Amino acid sequence: MSLKSILSAAAAAVLGLALATGVHAGHHEKTKRVLTLDLAKAIADGCEAHFQKQTDWRTLIIAIVDDGGNLKLFRRMDNSFLISIDVATLKAGTSARVPFPTRVVGELAYGKDGNPGPLPGIAEIPGVAAFPGGLPIVTSDGQHIGGVGISGATGDQDEECATAGLAAVKDQL
Repeated sequence: MSLKSILSAAAAAVLGLALATGVHAGHHEKTKRVLTLDLAKAIADGCEAHFQKQTDWRTLIIAIVDDGGNLKLFRRMDNSFLISIDVATLKAGTSARVPFPTRVVGELAYGKDGNPGPLPGIAEIPGVAAFPGGLPIVTSDGQHIGGVGISGATGDQDEECATAGLAAVKDQL
């Protein structure tokens, strides 16, 4: 059998498999959702509204990225720590690349309840935040479309603000 015949047979087999499984031009099981600028603004607005109710929080940085980790929206409150720019962006990027909160990344790296973490090396990967304040943005049908990162207050407060931002848009997800 010639190489041309083998390649033709392989191509026909792949095409047949694709057609049999419904993978062909024009067929999509579900449309991929994207993080729009309006949605990012609404998340940030929800976080800021929650922040306004607090009396003892330090000012915050809000970073929101799409599912590729690309910055979609950034807000820096007056008098916030400059290093929080990097930290918020790091938290958002981490949660855009993994579908769980950065708090969970920290637990995987360092452990929880006195037990060692099962993935200690994960915190050593450049661009990974292993502390609270970053949350994935996930649609109601389970599509992971980005991440939100908050920095400037305590880790728990940062995460609370990110949660409030997502809660403000849950009917849009």
